[in-house]
Amino acid sequence: MKSFLVIGMGRFGQYLCRELSKLGNEIMIVDDVEERLESCMSLVTSAKIGDCTKPEVLKALGVRNFDTCFVCMGRNFQSSLEITSLLKEMGAKWVVSRASTDVQAKFLLRNGADEVVYPERDIAEKVAKKCSANHVFDFLDLPGNFGIYEIPPYKEWIGRTIRDVNVRAKYGISILGVKNGQDTMVLPGADYVFCEEEHLLVLGSDADMEIFLKKL
Repeated sequence: MKSFLVIGMGRFGQYLCRELSKLGNEIMIVDDVEERLESCMSLVTSAKIGDCTKPEVLKALGVRNFDTCFVCMGRNFQSSLEITSLLKEMGAKWVVSRASTDVQAKFLLRNGADEVVYPERDIAEKVAKKCSANHVFDFLDLPGNFGIYEIPPYKEWIGRTIRDVNVRAKYGISILGVKNGQDTMVLPGADYVFCEEEHLLVLGSDADMEIFLKKL
């Protein structure tokens, strides 16, 4: 179990809070508008009303005690920048700040953010890749131009083993798992036989996957 401070309870902050709660973490949420806290009150350890651009407000939260502090404001970048800087000055262990553009990200990183996230951009990229390629059921982008794709097996693979197909050498991708209904097999062995009704979880570079997906 980890402890998280989530500052800014707009849509991104609320979704983040719900997902952190599902994983059993301790969460404190803060916003300067009381109504924004209400939907997540039952999910968190504590909630505070306050303007975190004021040093005395942040200081009272005890930011050093959290494993990660999230700065989730999307509309007021100046406030996001100020809070990010103050968090680091007060000894926050790890600060993750939200950005909408690369320019914002650069300023946030220069002013104390350890990591920057782009919720809108990341979702747009995921949806674009999923919808542009044939038979992609889900997609997870990874650093370094890699991704994990959920796809069906090639028709010519059905009834053959991973070793027979020689997937890694022939296609430059790795099979991480096999989904069959609600069940998932992680890292199937070389003797695993492909079935028509299953989905594969495959890892590959963007370049290799672009070539691979055109053949599905």
